[in-house]
Amino acid sequence: MTIKKFQGRTEGEAVARAKAELGENAVIMNVKEVKPKGIFQSFKKSSFEVTAATEEKEKHVDSGMALKNLQKMHETINVAADEPIQIPLPAQGNSAVPGVSAVPGTSGLDGSAEQNKVAEQSAIEFLKRNAGLLKKEDATERERIEEKLENLQSILEKQLASGSRKEPEEKELSKPDSKKNENLAFIKVLYETLIGSGVNEKYVNQIIDELEKVNWNGNSVDYILSNVYQKMILKFGQPRGIDFAGRKPKVIFFVGPTGVGKTTTVAKVASKLKVEQGRRIAFLTADTYRIAAAEQLRTYANILDIPLTIVYSAMELNQGIEQLEDYDAVLVDTAGFSHKSPNQKEDVKSLIQNLDSQYSSEVYLVLSATTKYKDLAEISDVYKEISDYKIIFTKLDETTTYGNILNIKLYSGAEVSYITNGQNVPDDLEIFNSQKMVKRLLGGS
Repeated sequence: MTIKKFQGRTEGEAVARAKAELGENAVIMNVKEVKPKGIFQSFKKSSFEVTAATEEKEKHVDSGMALKNLQKMHETINVAADEPIQIPLPAQGNSAVPGVSAVPGTSGLDGSAEQNKVAEQSAIEFLKRNAGLLKKEDATERERIEEKLENLQSILEKQLASGSRKEPEEKELSKPDSKKNENLAFIKVLYETLIGSGVNEKYVNQIIDELEKVNWNGNSVDYILSNVYQKMILKFGQPRGIDFAGRKPKVIFFVGPTGVGKTTTVAKVASKLKVEQGRRIAFLTADTYRIAAAEQLRTYANILDIPLTIVYSAMELNQGIEQLEDYDAVLVDTAGFSHKSPNQKEDVKSLIQNLDSQYSSEVYLVLSATTKYKDLAEISDVYKEISDYKIIFTKLDETTTYGNILNIKLYSGAEVSYITNGQNVPDDLEIFNSQKMVKRLLGGS
């Protein structure tokens, strides 16, 4: 008999995982609710652990091995924000709308009765304003978070009221607790800000958990924000453009699902390389599935005065590249396909893997920032079976939540190299800026 334990966010999810691995005949022996641990346990939901047994022995596949370790920080990353990040903070002193520039060590919990009254009103307004960070499309989640904010409001009101009645020497003794409560309130707002930006709850919890390793309750809010800002930049890593090292021409494949703007992105990259870097660029297209796909790329080729070759197999690809050995790079536009289409996947895989070994190559997976996280995760898994890749995110101008960029970066471990935010060639393409993106995720502009 084989006995194993399975975890899930709900009891049903844990049971489903057990039966998916052990079979429908698996016997559920025990169900246990696992409470979150750590000082920030109030932010997290309980998970469930199911103990299941079966007579059949099957090999367990650890899906966690599919995730790569995060890339280490490049020494040249500048971790200083180029301008202040405006995340609303708990009231300090008699300031009605405090920010990250507040004077460390001051707090509305320790002032006069009049100051405390002002701080109390500021705290209430602060909580009401930040309720707007919630996801409008999820009424249940909104009610849950609003309840948390209301509870926090009640706690702050009681602390402010009790603080105003203390003698001066008692207030001095209460300062450490006041600082801790102030920072805890800020961390809660930080948590909801990241959730509201579309960052998956799993990765938000990782960021919050990392704060437990620093003396957050003994430092200013500025210190906490700076620490989170730097760690998020580290998670993105050091973005890079196309590497031209190795024998010419460099062969660059662009792959991805249909409808993400792949062909337009190829044209944007080509224009940047030719106009701004003076590189000699050529086009190859293997997209023979989509009607007029080759003609679209031919239009860009004529405008940029770039040669275009159409290929139908890996053999033709190598022959075409052989004729372009004087060029710096050959950009290959492949056929877009659904991640649920195995036949087209094999065609693209054959094209990339049968490239002559004498040529160095890079693969760029083009993804839309408007795609749901679950679909993006499945797409990244499918293309990982084809080749290692870097990522280009398109259509940033069509969304206001950018959390999926961090989600997929952490899920796949792949480097985010470029982003596009419009249809203009080549203006709406840029190398990914991790500092700018972290500012957006933290509620900045």
